[in-house]
Amino acid sequence: METQKSTFGLDKNVVMAACYLVGWLTGIVFFLSEKEDPDIRFNAMQAIVFFGALNILAIVPLIGWILSPFIMLVALVSWIVLLVKSYQGETLKLPVVGAWAQKLTKKFS
Repeated sequence: METQKSTFGLDKNVVMAACYLVGWLTGIVFFLSEKEDPDIRFNAMQAIVFFGALNILAIVPLIGWILSPFIMLVALVSWIVLLVKSYQGETLKLPVVGAWAQKLTKKFS
C-alpha cells in the first residue's frame, strides 16, 4: 500500500497528527500552508476551533479559573486521542466542534 504525501512532502498521517501537536498554533500553521488536502485542512481547523475554545474558556475570569483543572484534563485526553487517531490515518470528528470545523474548512477553501 502506497502512503499518500502532503504538500510538505511528508506522509499525510504525519501532517494530520502534526496539526494537533501544539494545539491551535500548529492548526493555524497547517491550515494556512496546506491548500490541497481536505483531511489535513479539516484536522487543522478542528485543532484551531477545539483548542482555541478551550484556551479562551480557561482564561475567562472566575469560571475559567474554577473549571481550569477540568479543562486541562479534557485538553490532555483529547490531545492524546486526536494525535493517535490522526497518526493512524483516521479522521476523528469531535462532537459539535467537528461539524463547525467542517463548515469553516469549506468556507475558507
